Amino acid sequence: MSMPRKINAADLKKYAPELKAGEKILLTGTVYTSRDAAHKRIKAMIDNGEKLPFDLENACIYYAGPTPAPEGRPIGSCGPTTSGRMDKFAPLFLDMGLGGMIGKGERSCEVRDAVVRNGAVYLCAVGGAGALAAHCIKKCEVIAFEDLGCESVKKLYVEDFPLIVADDCSGGDIFSEGRQKYSLDNM
Repeated sequence: MSMPRKINAADLKKYAPELKAGEKILLTGTVYTSRDAAHKRIKAMIDNGEKLPFDLENACIYYAGPTPAPEGRPIGSCGPTTSGRMDKFAPLFLDMGLGGMIGKGERSCEVRDAVVRNGAVYLCAVGGAGALAAHCIKKCEVIAFEDLGCESVKKLYVEDFPLIVADDCSGGDIFSEGRQKYSLDNM
């Protein structure tokens, strides 16, 4: 069993061509939280030619809505949300330079195609382990849409955040590959 590869979030797009579906990585660096409501506002800002809360170029978005921070911690529980809810926005964001996305669950064909087209990557975090994921988050700052509460856009600094490459920029997809590998036809 190979050790997870350590990657800085700022270099995610640079290393994306080397990453393969199913590979484990430990991500360190800046990621931004954004979910449904924030994605909708960011899309409206794009449509209106407004300055975005963060530069999409080479950024990594974590689909999460963290709970309030307990005393002495930068953040509360911070597990991934279902990524498919952001599928209508992801191709545009990827075409604008987004380097990676973190969430849980399968993505649409349009998102997988945009990952390949843009040399990006989709990573999965373990669902149901938000309290454990929070231990990898060292800093948290609300940078946009504070009125959305847990769904506001936050700038996080993560250290050794354990993730699995779900969709690579060569077209690999752990969900379809897993179904093929474990189908009754292959038994």
